[in-house]
Amino acid sequence: MNVSHASVHPVEDPPTTDGGNNNNNAPRVRMKDIQGMPGTKGGLALRIFQFFFAAAALAVMAATSDFPSVTAFCYLVAAAGLQCLWSLTLAIVDIYALLVMRSLQNYQVVSLFAVGDGITSTLTFAAACASAGITVLIDNDLDSCSQNHCVQFETATAMAFISWFTALPSFLLNFWSLASR
Repeated sequence: MNVSHASVHPVEDPPTTDGGNNNNNAPRVRMKDIQGMPGTKGGLALRIFQFFFAAAALAVMAATSDFPSVTAFCYLVAAAGLQCLWSLTLAIVDIYALLVMRSLQNYQVVSLFAVGDGITSTLTFAAACASAGITVLIDNDLDSCSQNHCVQFETATAMAFISWFTALPSFLLNFWSLASR
């Protein structure tokens, strides 16, 4: 039986074009940094929008006097508060990474971001859905919007959904980055 065997041939390093002088001050190109991932300007923008809309949902819901009487609205306040803290913390980390020009593509860091984004976005989405259901119940089914703060409830619910829409790309990009390793 005639079987071919693999052989390894040594390959020389290609000569450098700068005459052998290593230029350590040249800017480094980060190929895997897609806008929206941690440590990029797009990622910082997503974090700021997440924080802004979650804070708006939290502020509008907390401004009503009767939100504690409904469990779904209390859940929305808790989820929006957690989303605010998480987004603000990661926005600060993104600002630091951009200022010192450091990549955040470390496996452990991306894993932490993916898990945190997954948890907070799921909680925010669930709270927004629960609040939307209660708001529809109060407005359409019970016809008691005149006695409640329906406009504030609807506004807070909409802000929570928008916060989730901005948190979802962060989660998907981090998860994709982990899966592509």
